[in-house]
Amino acid sequence: MSLPSTTKYLITGGSGFIGSHLSDALLARGDSVVVLDNLSTGRLENLRPHPNLRFVHGSVLDELMVDELVHQCDVVIHLAAAVGVKLIVEQPLRSLTTNIRGSEIVIEAAHRYRKKILITSTSEIYGKNSSDALCENSDRILGSPAVVRWAYSTSKAVDEILANAYHKERGLPTIIVRLFNTVGPRQSSTYGMVIPTLVRQALSAMPLTVFGDGTQTRCFAHVADVVDALLRLLDNEAAVGHTFNIGSADEVSIMELAKLIIEFTGSTSGIDLVPYSEAYEQGFEDMTRRVPDTTKLRALTGWTPRRTLDEILTEIIGEATGDTAASIR
Repeated sequence: MSLPSTTKYLITGGSGFIGSHLSDALLARGDSVVVLDNLSTGRLENLRPHPNLRFVHGSVLDELMVDELVHQCDVVIHLAAAVGVKLIVEQPLRSLTTNIRGSEIVIEAAHRYRKKILITSTSEIYGKNSSDALCENSDRILGSPAVVRWAYSTSKAVDEILANAYHKERGLPTIIVRLFNTVGPRQSSTYGMVIPTLVRQALSAMPLTVFGDGTQTRCFAHVADVVDALLRLLDNEAAVGHTFNIGSADEVSIMELAKLIIEFTGSTSGIDLVPYSEAYEQGFEDMTRRVPDTTKLRALTGWTPRRTLDEILTEIIGEATGDTAASIR
C-alpha cells in the first residue's frame, strides 16, 4: 500500500498527551494532520498552531463525523480511549462504550475506505501476568469480570481482536501497538498517572502517595521515544498485520520512583503507603511487574529507547517548575 509523498493523518484523541506529540512529529516532517478529539481528557493547548493542522471537536462515537474524516485522510491513527485506572474504576460503562464502540466505528470506517489504521492498545492487555519480559504472545491473566479493574484490559482486547479480524478476513491494513507506561511533558496527573502525580505532590511538599507496599515495578518510556517507534512502524509496510510492544525495559519499583522524585525535586515530603482498597475500591487488583519485551519491534525497525529514567524525571520536573533549561536537556 503506497502512500502519497505528503500524507494526511487522522489522529483520534490527538489533543491528548501522546497524540499531540505525535502530531508535532508528523507536522515537522511535512505531513498534514487532522485531530478528532472531544477534549474530555485532551487539551486544546497541547496542539501547536500549524498551517497543516486541523482540529475537529467531536467524538469517535459520532459515526457520520468519523466516516467523513476517515474518507478525507490517508492513514488513521486511533488513540482515542478512556484512559487511567482512576477513570476506569469510577466510570467503567463510559470506558467500555468509548473503547469498544468507538474503536468499532473507526475500524469500520477505515475498512470502508481502505485506509491503513494503527490501533493503540496497552500493556494492561497482559493483566496479572507478572512473569519475565512480556512478549506479544504472552498469556493474558485476568481476575474475575466482577472486578472493575479489568474493564479497560478487556475493552482493549476486544479492540485488538476486532482489528485482527478485519485484517485477516477483509484485508484491512492494520498495525496494533501495546504501550507500556509512556511519560513526559504534557502528561496530566488528573487521571492518576503516577509520575505527574508524585511530582506534583513532591513540589507541593505533600506526602507522596504510593499504593500497596510500593514493591510493584514498572518501566517508563519517554513520549518522544514512543513517537519515534510509532513513526517507524507507520512507515514500514512489513508492520502491517502485526502487534508490537512499545516501552522501556528499565525497571523500577514505585517506592524507588517516589524516592527518586523526592531527591530530584529536593522536596521535604515523606511517603505514605495507601492500601489499594482505599485508593480505588475493595477488591482492587494490580500486577507486581510489567516489563516489555520489544525484540519484535527492534528486529523490524531498529528502535530502542534513548532516554533514561533520570533524564525523564529531570524534564518532567523542569516542566512542572518552569525550568525550561531542565525541560530541554
